[in-house]
Amino acid sequence: MKKAAAIAYTKDLPAPMVLAKGQGIQAERIVAIAQDRGIEVVRDDILVELIDKSASAGDFIPPWCWTAVAKILAFVVAEEGK
Repeated sequence: MKKAAAIAYTKDLPAPMVLAKGQGIQAERIVAIAQDRGIEVVRDDILVELIDKSASAGDFIPPWCWTAVAKILAFVVAEEGK
């Protein structure tokens, strides 16, 4: 089943935060909202599975996901700069 998580990070946060997560129709809606707002969508099935099992909406992502999320956020920032 398809899963998705929306993650946000700003410099004033101690770690990236899970804004929303879902599976099936909820996952499709999360992706559609991001695309409608021009937000980069990155697919990482392993990472979304880890986030799904270890965090809820409103939680900071767990430390063991920081490196993977940092790489994705760096990619997104680089893409926005193009």
